[in-house]
Amino acid sequence: MIRVLIADDSETVVLILRSILECEPDIEVIGHASNGEEVVRLTRQLKPDLVTMDIRMPVMDGLEATRRIMEEQPTPIVVVSGNVNDEEAKISFRALDEGALAVLEKPGGLGTQDHADTCWELVDTVRAMASLRVLRRINRQARRIARPVPPRQINVTRKPLEVVGIGCSTGGPQALEAILPGLPVDFPVPVVIVQHISTGYMKGLIQWLQQSVQLELKLATDAEELRPGVVYFAPDERHMRVERRGQQMVSALVEGAPVNRFCPSSTPLLESIAASCQGSALGVLLTGMGVDGAEGLLRMRKAGCHTIVQDRESSVVYGMPETALSLDAVDRIVRLEDMAAYLSEVAARQTGTTKDLGNQSA
Repeated sequence: MIRVLIADDSETVVLILRSILECEPDIEVIGHASNGEEVVRLTRQLKPDLVTMDIRMPVMDGLEATRRIMEEQPTPIVVVSGNVNDEEAKISFRALDEGALAVLEKPGGLGTQDHADTCWELVDTVRAMASLRVLRRINRQARRIARPVPPRQINVTRKPLEVVGIGCSTGGPQALEAILPGLPVDFPVPVVIVQHISTGYMKGLIQWLQQSVQLELKLATDAEELRPGVVYFAPDERHMRVERRGQQMVSALVEGAPVNRFCPSSTPLLESIAASCQGSALGVLLTGMGVDGAEGLLRMRKAGCHTIVQDRESSVVYGMPETALSLDAVDRIVRLEDMAAYLSEVAARQTGTTKDLGNQSA
């Protein structure tokens, strides 16, 4: 049984969350707190398997409460935030710096739009996060130190690299925060990313990441030329594809049914890269629930592209990388702490922007 403590100062929200969670036979709500000070105390007393955390609460806000819990009684925390706007989303993502594992939108009542989707996301996230062993906060700067990767570890084709495609879900914001700051400002190819996240939170995620990233981060627009040294994120409710138009690589945003329950989905992105960049792209799957992106990564590998996944130990949830491994879609597993250096080294080699690293097999 998963024992959940709810922290929210709205009785209405508490009732909604309780009704959603307690409909599940494996989840029990063991209490609720109406302010940050109370949730710190109850976490210490009740030792829940997981805390759902509101950010804006009286006495002590959710950011400080998260920091205190992770220092005193490390516990999986999922931020469940409402009133989605850019500033609110940015504040919510700051909770990840304090040790929270995920940020979700508050589900509305039965008659609200997307009620079923937000309920599914909440329940699945609670199940995935509750069993994780969390540690006291790790120094943020320490996570960003890119360790050099010995050239002998890299064994890829010599065809010029044109684009890096990344898919991630649960735990993805933390993984991106560990990777993107380590990429140099002159990174020689564009990076395109699908990150599964609640509607309305993408701009806040980009703003949060941009604080520590040298590269330009932006929401992709339709028919936009992809430029080296720019990181493009798929926007809400549009699948992003990469297409070749003449000599240029461009983004194509398309409406469509969810793929693997997601829109945007990593699978259409990686499949489009496989079709447009035969052997001249790098595909990456990071931490995430489910199977999204695995088939796309397989398509990339069959097209001669280099494919990698994050290692299990550093992943919040290993569903997406593990599925890709089961399909034989992966050339190499790369530790999160090595990922920025690995991407930089491959990109430099495959674009001719580094010195000869010696003879290596292709």
